[in-house]
Amino acid sequence: MQASTSTSVVSASSTPRRDSLGCSALHLQLSQELQGCDFSFYRKRVAGDEISQVRTSACGRGFLLGVSMSAQHRRSIFRGRQGAQHDFGRGSIYLRDFSEDYRADIHGAFDFLLVELPSAWIEQASSESGRRLHGLRSVTGQHDPVLQHLAQALAPALARPHADSQLFADQLGVALGSHVLHRYGGAPDAPARSGRLSRQHEERAKMMLLEKAEGNLSIAAIASACNMSASHFLRAFKVSTGHTPHQWLLRQRVEMARYYLRCTDLPLAEVAVACDFYDQSHFSRVFSQVVGSPPGTWRRCQR
Repeated sequence: MQASTSTSVVSASSTPRRDSLGCSALHLQLSQELQGCDFSFYRKRVAGDEISQVRTSACGRGFLLGVSMSAQHRRSIFRGRQGAQHDFGRGSIYLRDFSEDYRADIHGAFDFLLVELPSAWIEQASSESGRRLHGLRSVTGQHDPVLQHLAQALAPALARPHADSQLFADQLGVALGSHVLHRYGGAPDAPARSGRLSRQHEERAKMMLLEKAEGNLSIAAIASACNMSASHFLRAFKVSTGHTPHQWLLRQRVEMARYYLRCTDLPLAEVAVACDFYDQSHFSRVFSQVVGSPPGTWRRCQR
């Protein structure tokens, strides 16, 4: 990270329309959004060389995490009339508090995946960890390989939303938020838990996953039905089944697909639809990961 004094070059008379994160809609080449139960996920990209500006007024929305998806990015962040210049590489992050006014001049192209962390979630999660926090520390330009990996895993869900996007994003959101609390909030590691879901709660969770209305199920909804928090539920479900809810659901679809491949002559594209995969490519990819061979090859070996 480099810091130096600079001054804003964006005209005060220019007032372009801005989105909820303070980005100028005039400059954005890509603007994606996915609403989870606890978190809001965004991807914002500008490809040009001009200077653009991000500006938000103080509010009570919690914290914003940004993870750089591109190799080079520079921004000047202002407090009053003076600004400090910061360089970002791929995987560099910033973490800022929405309760403070924010203004930054962005020099040229950028590509960020952003996550809005509400104050209510931070308070609940930090309380469960055994240490109540009043906030998170500000971070600018620091490389974080864990958040880089999670951002890369989240990006396809924003680009191609489908029935499982919220479920998948909620799971990654909890992992991401827990990492942020531990590393940038001073929260200790979550206490080790050997507890499994009760048989009743495990069956309830599995039934909700299998019978879910398309696009309307969240981790928080299942956890609420089991009378526990989302983070506690995810830990207990993993201990009970060996998988996250999203992984478990995909495996159930693969088992159904095995039946169709073994007992019917349906084309692979129709099997994919019957088993709730969103296209044949998705079906083939997941089936290969779980079974170890593509569905067509597996079918031929059964006959």
